Order: sequence, then C-alpha cells, then structure tokens
Amino acid sequence: MNREGVRVLIGVRGLDEEGDRARVHQALAEVPGVLAVEAGDAGQVAVRYDDRRTTVMEMIRALRRLGFLAGME
Repeated sequence: MNREGVRVLIGVRGLDEEGDRARVHQALAEVPGVLAVEAGDAGQVAVRYDDRRTTVMEMIRALRRLGFLAGME
C-alpha cells in the first residue's frame, strides 16, 4: 500500500435518497482505516483505505448493518 491508501469501488443497492448517501458515507467513514469516501457512479461508492487496518469485507459489513445490499463490483 502506498500512503494514499488502496482504492476500491463498493456497489450499494438502495441509494435512492440523499439521506441514504449520507448514512453510507458516515458508516464507511467510521470504519477504522478508511481514509476517504467519495461518490462513485450510480449505486457505487469509492473508498480509499489503509489495508493494514481494515478490509473490504469490514466495510461491506458496516453497510449491511444499515440494511443496504453491498458488495464488490
């Protein structure tokens, strides 16, 4: 990993309302090791993270706990 982190796209179903996007952003930002969360294309979020501190599965679990269907694209 370089110091900017690893970038991954996570697909998220159900991002229909602005409040949903904010909840997804907040949940991912709270995962230890997440460095940045950006809106991707429709139904996606781009996340930069420190792969020494967290995994993609941890981020997906955080979204699933909110009731979103999430997975790797």
